[in-house]
Amino acid sequence: MKNTLVRLAKRPEAEIEEDTFEIEQTAARLPDDGEIQVAIEYISIDPTMRTWVADIESYVPPVAVGDVMRAGAVGDVTGSRHPEFKVGDKVHGMFGVQSIYTGPAERVTMLDTHVAPAQDYLGGLGGTGLAAYFGILKVGALAQGETVVVSAAAGAVGHLVVQIGKLKGARVVGIAGGTEKCRRVVEVFGADACIDYKSEDLSEKLKQFCPDGVDVYFDNVGGKTLETLIDHLAMRARIVISGAISKYNELDSVRGPRNYLNLIGKGARMEGLLNMHWVAEFDEARQELATWAHEGRIKFHNQIEHGLENFPTTLGMLFSGQNVGKLLLKV
Repeated sequence: MKNTLVRLAKRPEAEIEEDTFEIEQTAARLPDDGEIQVAIEYISIDPTMRTWVADIESYVPPVAVGDVMRAGAVGDVTGSRHPEFKVGDKVHGMFGVQSIYTGPAERVTMLDTHVAPAQDYLGGLGGTGLAAYFGILKVGALAQGETVVVSAAAGAVGHLVVQIGKLKGARVVGIAGGTEKCRRVVEVFGADACIDYKSEDLSEKLKQFCPDGVDVYFDNVGGKTLETLIDHLAMRARIVISGAISKYNELDSVRGPRNYLNLIGKGARMEGLLNMHWVAEFDEARQELATWAHEGRIKFHNQIEHGLENFPTTLGMLFSGQNVGKLLLKV
């Protein structure tokens, strides 16, 4: 049995390119004691992958040049020498960008596909759904009637933050790139308004849509967008730092917002979001997210691309604004 895998060939200096990765075929080995074999079906494509291939220390070590690219994925157990797993089980784990995973069964999670399709455990019930949930409700401490602004509002995390914000009784303003994305943010995901950062003046639109200031800003992009929002905060505002996708291709030259001292006058706070801070509440959060989806109160939107050979191009879509919702690669 052949395993197709994607290795990190070199560290990118700026944007991900075709030669950043190399595709290889090897013979898939059988599992040893305590191991399982998984035929991978869907791979999660995430902005943080750009930080994983940079030579920087983060919450996890960088992927080593020559190693299989790190990724969360779901698939079917095709071989098992572990008592908790049997052939046919649907599972989730950090299986990497490859067609077959053979390795330790620790930290592999069994999936209940009666609750949701397997791919949703990479999106709405996976890391992105949890980031939206904990980011807006715990870090952002959202209260009913507050005004929320969400950048990358059509993205994997953003489109769920918009919906959770509305479900919790907030006024929600999205920021997205392009007329079609903004239309989706309002008409499909339910925002009260959406600002097209490509064609509209962000500061002027914030004055229009948020005349009393922004209570919670959920930041997925960083850079100038973050700086602009800091100028429009309400008293006691909270900024949730979920990501900084506008800066991931220039990690060596990232600078903090020039106007961060505005936080003092507003009594505001800015806090980073990391799902692992809430691991004890994962099951409860997933149950609530699944219930909301089952009741039609929120929608998980997945954009599915195909083929391991298209991994570099698919990852690049995140940084050129070509995705809506959660981006997945079907093996």
